[in-house]
Amino acid sequence: MVRWQSVTSFAGRGTEGVSAPSDRDRRGQGRGGHDRTTAQGLLEKTIDRLEDLVDEETSALRAHKATDLRDFNNRKSQALLELSRVARMVGSGPLDLDLRDRLGVLHAKLETNRGVIKMHLDAVREIAAVVSGSIQDSQSDGTYSPTVRKAPESK
Repeated sequence: MVRWQSVTSFAGRGTEGVSAPSDRDRRGQGRGGHDRTTAQGLLEKTIDRLEDLVDEETSALRAHKATDLRDFNNRKSQALLELSRVARMVGSGPLDLDLRDRLGVLHAKLETNRGVIKMHLDAVREIAAVVSGSIQDSQSDGTYSPTVRKAPESK
């Protein structure tokens, strides 16, 4: 069975978790009796859709557009599920070089997307802290304030 970590390993990360091809894989069939060439074609289409989705989200976040992150998260989860299912259809045999390159590009796009999302979430946290601090300051009369103000020095 090909796991997600095995699919990412085809992108140049080593071959951990990848088993030797079975007799079925050597005959040109992937898991479940699917033609390996057809399965690899499906994998390419799935990668295309996932790349488009990741590019869309990354662009929206970089442009500071109002973005429904929950929707993007759900769509990416669905696409990754589809990718793992198609990867099982391909089987554990070696992927052609073009497909390996495509997985490498997808990996790079996912890393870029992760960085942009992290930056966005860090900004949201910072804004939330400022707003929270402002609300606390406006509701306080200073009686229980942790800072003690110095009396002005007389001359």
